[in-house]
Amino acid sequence: MTKKFFFTLLLFISLVGVTAFSQVLPQASIACVNTAELLDQMPEKEQAAQQLLILSENYKKELELMQNDYNKKYSDYISYQVSLSENIKLRRMQELTELENKIRQFMELAQKDIENQEKELLQPLKEKINSAIHAVGTEHKYTVIYDLANPGIAFVSPEAVNINPYVKLKLGIR
Repeated sequence: MTKKFFFTLLLFISLVGVTAFSQVLPQASIACVNTAELLDQMPEKEQAAQQLLILSENYKKELELMQNDYNKKYSDYISYQVSLSENIKLRRMQELTELENKIRQFMELAQKDIENQEKELLQPLKEKINSAIHAVGTEHKYTVIYDLANPGIAFVSPEAVNINPYVKLKLGIR
């Protein structure tokens, strides 16, 4: 009987102790989110993708015109090179080289412009997602929210405990 009593008493004390201890320590609540998935599911993303597609098609058409011009001049050069004087051959070769350079520069410019437009169109959507993550983190009292799409933390609670002073003390840093 006394063993049963002591066991029950020990169980009661440990339950009270665990309950009291858990109320003293803040609950660390961790969650995760996938911002890439959220971004893909936003209706505004489809509009941005359509704008980027139109821009890309316009650049593609312009590039085709430039390449057609180059191909025509190149085929003319090949066809008539036997009958051309050296000075004219050199001038046409130089013209072809300049066209090649213009095409390469145009392709680089188009790529940069498309990337910049993409950043410009998607940045407000990413900010909207981050605001929503912060709101959800605060409302649901999450301590930390990890982003599965990007390595790193998407949210840290303002109530999170900063242990830098303790670590500095342990390291002997003032």
